[in-house]
Parts: sequence; C-alpha cells; structure tokens
Amino acid sequence: MAPRGAQNTLTMSTTIATHDLAVDVHGLTKVYGPRRAVDSLGLQLQRGSVCGLVGPNGAGKTTAIRMLLGLIRHDEGDGSVLGAGLDDHIAYLPRVGALIEGPAFTPSLSARKNLLVLTRLSGLPDSRADEVLLQVGLSGREKDKAKTYSLGMRQRLGIAAALLTSPEMLVLDEPTNGLDPAGIREVRDLLRSLADEGVSILVSSHLLSEIEAICDHLVLIDEGKVGYAGTVKGIIADQLSQVVARPADASQLDALRAVAERFGQVTVNEDGTVAFDGEQDLAAELNKAAFEAGILLSGLGILRPTLEQAFFAITDKGQG
Repeated sequence: MAPRGAQNTLTMSTTIATHDLAVDVHGLTKVYGPRRAVDSLGLQLQRGSVCGLVGPNGAGKTTAIRMLLGLIRHDEGDGSVLGAGLDDHIAYLPRVGALIEGPAFTPSLSARKNLLVLTRLSGLPDSRADEVLLQVGLSGREKDKAKTYSLGMRQRLGIAAALLTSPEMLVLDEPTNGLDPAGIREVRDLLRSLADEGVSILVSSHLLSEIEAICDHLVLIDEGKVGYAGTVKGIIADQLSQVVARPADASQLDALRAVAERFGQVTVNEDGTVAFDGEQDLAAELNKAAFEAGILLSGLGILRPTLEQAFFAITDKGQG
C-alpha cells in the first residue's frame, strides 16, 4: 500500500507545553565504535498518554529506553524526564517504573514473596504487593513459586513489580511477550486504565496491532533515527486505501485487470482479486466499468491501511 506522496516523516506538535510532557528529549545519541546505535533521537511523551516505540530489530529501541532510564550513558543530547534534567537520574527515576528485557525473580520464592522483597527494600507496606498482584490478574496464584510461572505470567509479575511504587511514568519493553490473546487483552486494558489515571506510559513492542490498539502516539525508529513521530491515526492516514475486486467468473480475472488498469497501477493477488490505490469513489467507477465490459463482480470493497502497512512503507521492508 503506497504512502500519500513522498512525506513519510512527521513530527508531533511543537505547541505542547513543557509541563505537559513526561519526556522531552532531543538529539539523544549513543555511539558504539563506528556505529551510531541511536542517532539524534527526539522523543516527546505527553503526560497521561501511551506512546509506542516501534522499529525493526536492531533499530535502537532498547538502547533508547536504557538511556532514558540511566542504565547506559548517552553520548549526545539533552532534555528532561518528569520535569528533571536527563542527567539528574536521582530526581526522576524513583518516580519511574520499568520492565526491560524480561523480569528477573528468585525462582524458589512465590510471586508474593518476590514482591515483598521489593516492597521492604522500598519501605512500602506489604499490602502494596497484594494490590499490584490483583491489578495484573495474578491473585489466586500469588503463592505459587515463580519458577512454575509461564512466560506470560512472569511478564505480568514483572509489570506488577514496576507498579509497586505507584509510578508517574511506566516504561515497558515488550510487555506482552509470551502472553496468549486473553493475556494480551488484559495488559492492553491495564495500560489504558493506568493512562486514564494519569500515568505516562512508554511501551516498546513488535506487535504492531497492539501498538495500534493501545497507543495515542508512536515513535518509529529505523537504523537509530526517527522515521515518524506523531499520532497513530496520522501515520495510518498517510497511507492510501486500496480498491479490491473479485470477478464472479474466475476466467475473467485478466479482463477485470485490464478494466482496473484504467484507474491506476494494478496488483493481481493470489486469492483471485485485483487491487489498486483508491477510495470509495473509484470503487463505484470500477463497478460501473466492469459491468459495461460484461464482468460481474462477486466482491468489491475498500481495504483500509493498517499500522503494519505504514511501518513497512517507512522502513522499506514491505512484503512486495
């Protein structure tokens, strides 16, 4: 599916007041030898919103997250997190919850006891462990040892640990990894409810359908650079819809293709349909032209663009 024109890279509005931003960084760069793993990254996260961080494997997503969390030093760049300077980790990290590259727990301890270790280190009441276990749907399994948990259950436990301090901001790297569809939906609902309560959430995921479902904004990173920054609706709107038609008589597929070529470049699909870029008005025109050519259509519709198609259009890794 083709992009609308040549402009694929957009930026989020620059009119957002600084105090409305949980994250506001620019020029963020990390260099490893000759390679710029992250190259002049700009990132804004509005307070109380969910921002998705997407990109191909090795694009720099996890490196960017680790710099924001002070796990590695940035080589260039500046900005703020929760109103504190990017280098002032002591000022903002206590207000940030994070799950990075999978949770680590003591296998022989129960889920609840693992969380109690953290609450006591942080000076939190034991009841807080029970509250977050309920929040992530692990009540009833809190006495089971962590080593008996499935990958998806460990992910939920990791999110529970990140929520212990009631953070203002939550940073999650692949939070739905290993979850079944029901678990993915539960995490999606949890993140939306947290955002509604005012928590600012930055989530990295390779599941583009989930990013599309839960995120208000997204930042697409490709080879360490920003390929798009803006609303999810905006990146999808930048792609053209397609008219898709199927002849009632499969032997008329070539004839239908010839008719469709009057309206643009045509693709013949393996499922016996033809497709070209266009909206509803062209679908009506194709229907009329096919009828006049003696071709009866058994199917005619508009294929709307998805985040996945926009992603491949920008990263030039499309499927053909």
